[in-house]
Amino acid sequence: MENEVALKRSLKLWQIVMMGLAYMTPMVVFDTFGIVSGITGGHVPTAYIVALVGMLFTAASYGKLVKVFPAAGSAYTYTQKAINPHLGFLVGWSSLLDYLFLPMVNALLTKIYLTALFPGVPTWIWVVLFVAIVTILNLRSVNVLANFNALFVLIQIAIMAVFIILVVKGLNDGEGTGEVFTLMPFVNEGMDFSAIITGATILCFSFLGFDAVTTLSEETPDPKKTIPKAIFLTALWGGIIFITASFFIQLFFPDISRFKEPDAALPEIALYVGGKLFQSIFLCTTFVNTLASGLASHASVSRLLYVMGRDKVFPEKWFGQIHPKWKTPAINVLIVGVISMSALFFDLVTATSLINFGALMAFTFVNLSVISHFIIREKEHRTIKGCIKYLIMPLIGAIAIGILWINLEASSLIMGTIWFIIGFCYLLYITKAFRKAPPQYQVEEIQL
Repeated sequence: MENEVALKRSLKLWQIVMMGLAYMTPMVVFDTFGIVSGITGGHVPTAYIVALVGMLFTAASYGKLVKVFPAAGSAYTYTQKAINPHLGFLVGWSSLLDYLFLPMVNALLTKIYLTALFPGVPTWIWVVLFVAIVTILNLRSVNVLANFNALFVLIQIAIMAVFIILVVKGLNDGEGTGEVFTLMPFVNEGMDFSAIITGATILCFSFLGFDAVTTLSEETPDPKKTIPKAIFLTALWGGIIFITASFFIQLFFPDISRFKEPDAALPEIALYVGGKLFQSIFLCTTFVNTLASGLASHASVSRLLYVMGRDKVFPEKWFGQIHPKWKTPAINVLIVGVISMSALFFDLVTATSLINFGALMAFTFVNLSVISHFIIREKEHRTIKGCIKYLIMPLIGAIAIGILWINLEASSLIMGTIWFIIGFCYLLYITKAFRKAPPQYQVEEIQL
């Protein structure tokens, strides 16, 4: 262990939060606005508030567990240590759907965006170029990666600030509601709360990624203190950005009557608010948005694969190694890059379906892991404070995720189940039909 090359503990709180926000992609608010506005009857900000509250309970569960298990691996590690190592492997295997396919989805989106701008260029060039950039940046120091992500997130926030200024100008000129200071986007007499819940269910998927910062636990000097804050701040600031942006969009577009394509309203929103030039700039920023998410998601999955390789559930020779100079899981970064190249053959609907299944599996078992560790093992339910903190709160989080499970697309369930069965068969093989536990790397061995 003394000569083992380890991940470099150098990330600060703000860098980790920026990585989380990059993963969440703040500008996704424009992609879903038309759909949710139609469902909620013009109350998208309220739906975001409901979604944020639900996600914060799960974020709190992540924060509790990382203090006990300060290792990279996220839901895989927590379920493995708090409930059962066999179940931990299956949760980690399912989570790979979320982590593995998001880099590929970003490559797909890049191909779609840039093909629209440059129709004469072969589509495969954009995929190869995007994957090459993301892979090269991920091979180098994690600090370089974090700083790039921070820059890209700030660019997105800057363009959204310009958007809000243009909205205010338009409102003063009589567009939309014609007024800035109104609570109409949040509440009015005719609102349907059941429709708000339905809209919030869709918007919860916008928060996927706040949990990804837990995979960076071994790259910060004080993970027990830093990572819980980073998880909460990522979800909170992401929610504030979503709520603020959707509030001003809703003021400008009280309903969806102006949209020709409500399901893909982003180009129309930019056009009506700022004109052709702003629309072009706005669409270019979506590429930055995609690049930031690609960098963050690529980093997260390479760390998860590293932990599973270090545990020896995957071949340690390939998956459990750290580059001696760059202090990154370089082989895993290259493997993820190769997998991302499948964007040449996959379609967006299929890839997105796989992501949702993996994320919900992770969220569910993180909440259950809190109950298992603190209530069943540590008997924290003996006090009122412990009962609220370690039983009621994670139960609320689990219920919120349960609502998402009910509303998950059939294609996600089918493809996710197939992936789960493949993982189950592999688990049977490495445990000799459950006659032995999956190999584990002891958290205590990690030098903090």
